[in-house]
Amino acid sequence: MAIITFKEIFYMVVITVVLAYIFMSFIRPKNTEFFTYKKRGFDWDSFKFSAMVAAPGVILHELGHKFMGLYFGYNASFEIFWFGLFLGVFLKIIGSPFLIIAPGYVTLPGIANPLHLSLTAFAGPFINLVLWIGSLAILNRAKLTRKQAEFFYLTKHINMILFIFNMIPFPPLDGSKVLTGLFSFL
Repeated sequence: MAIITFKEIFYMVVITVVLAYIFMSFIRPKNTEFFTYKKRGFDWDSFKFSAMVAAPGVILHELGHKFMGLYFGYNASFEIFWFGLFLGVFLKIIGSPFLIIAPGYVTLPGIANPLHLSLTAFAGPFINLVLWIGSLAILNRAKLTRKQAEFFYLTKHINMILFIFNMIPFPPLDGSKVLTGLFSFL
């Protein structure tokens, strides 16, 4: 059995492209060229920068769940949540001031061990916590160019939001699964 299937790679590419599109108007690399003229057509620089900032936190979050599930011997599969992606695109198109995006999830059939449930549920937010703290450490200790500083600042901010939001203890969020597994284990 392959660790990552072609279908999962395809889903990761689709999610990356859609997230880049959704966030490209919110996340832009700031440089002097951007302020001196408005680019005509599709802004590829903004698209690429948004993909590099927004997609890793989401993709690596889900892969954290998948690999923890695989570690415990479960048949974990990364899936795309089409409605969640379309909702994000729709909210961008109508100019909504807030975004709700649920691009993907991992199926883990048959988790019976409560400790496995908690650890697998926490693996995704843990990735966001590492990206958040890692970006913060880099911002505080490294000499960065303006674009690098913007990248790590936005990465820090997005992963902070993803961590905090996903740890809310209400279903279907990861925090509820972490607590359910812990209380069952105790």
